[in-house]
Amino acid sequence: VQLVESGGGLVQPGGSLRLSCAASGFTFSSYVMTWYRQPPGKERELVASASNVGDTTNYADSVKGRFTISRDNAKKTVALQMNSLKPEDTAVYYCRAHRLFGGNYWGQGTQVTVSS
Repeated sequence: VQLVESGGGLVQPGGSLRLSCAASGFTFSSYVMTWYRQPPGKERELVASASNVGDTTNYADSVKGRFTISRDNAKKTVALQMNSLKPEDTAVYYCRAHRLFGGNYWGQGTQVTVSS
């Protein structure tokens, strides 16, 4: 099982980044996919999630209207489009695959830094 995040980096406030998470080794379409983040010195928090077929999404209040989660079950990928980035979005971003009856996998994380 593998989840590999990519797309992080340094961006100025107001800018955009697109994170991607590529999955392998499990039945991707059976799992909820969720993005989390862990700001420096803080606990990990949920950012956005997408149901197994992508018809239901949820967002943290802090990112609503700025971030969009999407998944492609054929390609076994989940993306997080981040617009209007703020310094407080600085964090390590992780993707997670999980389902109610067993299975819980995490990626290694990708750093996002929003700074001028």
